[in-house]
Amino acid sequence: MRILLVGAGGVGDAIVKIAAERDFFELMVVSDYDVSRAEASIAWVANKYGAEKAQRFVADKIDASSAANVAEVAKVHGITHILNAVEPKFVPTVFSGAFTAGVHYMDMALSLSEPHETDPYHLPGIKLGDSQFALNEQWKRAGKLALVGMGVEPGLSNVFARYAAEHLFSEIDEISTKDGGNLVVRDDAGNEIFAPSFSIWTTIEECLNPPVIYERDKGWFTTEPFSEPEIFEFPEDIGSVECVNVEHEEITMLPRTIDARRVTFKYGLGSEFIDVLKTLHKLGLDATKPVRVRSAQGPVDVAPRDLVAAVLPDPAKIGPRMEGKTCAGVLVTGKDQDGRDRATYIYHVADNAWTMENYEAQCVVWQTAFNPLIALELMASGVWAGEGVLGADSFDAKPFLDLMASSTGYKQRWVAQERLPASPLRKP
Repeated sequence: MRILLVGAGGVGDAIVKIAAERDFFELMVVSDYDVSRAEASIAWVANKYGAEKAQRFVADKIDASSAANVAEVAKVHGITHILNAVEPKFVPTVFSGAFTAGVHYMDMALSLSEPHETDPYHLPGIKLGDSQFALNEQWKRAGKLALVGMGVEPGLSNVFARYAAEHLFSEIDEISTKDGGNLVVRDDAGNEIFAPSFSIWTTIEECLNPPVIYERDKGWFTTEPFSEPEIFEFPEDIGSVECVNVEHEEITMLPRTIDARRVTFKYGLGSEFIDVLKTLHKLGLDATKPVRVRSAQGPVDVAPRDLVAAVLPDPAKIGPRMEGKTCAGVLVTGKDQDGRDRATYIYHVADNAWTMENYEAQCVVWQTAFNPLIALELMASGVWAGEGVLGADSFDAKPFLDLMASSTGYKQRWVAQERLPASPLRKP
């Protein structure tokens, strides 16, 4: 397996550091528009594991906005699999470049949505991933697999949902992804600051777009941002966090493969974070269309959202200032295999102190990074195989979870925690 990693930002850097411990691939080309970032990741591997380990990694420059350039870099290096680790706005070009190059493809976020033109808070427009799933037959005919949404959420959450459907439940009322944590970022004086732990570009997209919900009787529909607030008790001393509906890939992916009455995604943002996002929206600073700005060097065109991203701390560099844990999980409710009411929260927790000590990567990007590597390793061994555009929920969950937790695998504990079922549960 010869992998082209597109993007050496926070997640890409963590992927390189984790991949250095595995031996399932022959070569990983670490590419970025700023090749020095790719070189820095490889240098970290050489420093920690030695030059021999680093020999399997090569740095190269790439333009993720050009499908032709992605295909060209893939062909130069004899690539078999492209792993897309750049922002979702580049999904169309990297996805297309992989198809042109005739290689397998994987990403961690789906192609972007577009709100309904006339009724955005009731009806979906173009949903997340629609443009990729529309090309399923084309990828099938080419005999190639595009494994989409293979990060932590989506990705690991899809694996958890598939495991629940196959091994824990006979009937599923709701699959609700619950993401939350108790992370804090501080400045040099120890004061807590606003510093998103993931790309603010992506965060704005997820949180300010109309959230999508799926119900068996209604199909997909939308609501107002931050709707249906609830307090959810996260495990391992994270505690109670207010969670709200946000737009997320699981809602467009899981109903394609798993029979559930309802599918939702709720994010534990916190009141301050929500207030900041609402303010950005009111000021138009969430817009992606460039506006003309006067500067000392003359007029320039700047997308407001790109400006926000530029002035906030880089998520890849805030690890030393961060403390706390992040939890990714799926709460599944319904009937167990004996027909009794059941509620199970299946989750994984990453502690920033541990990820920084072992990988010099903050916990949110690190928790995202190990999942595509597990999937690639299963593909390399032939355990996961397929053609077309598919999500992780299309594959057997148990080999993934076994490799994830194994002492010879990725040594990451996952937990199926029983919760008290709501009474009465929703009926199909």
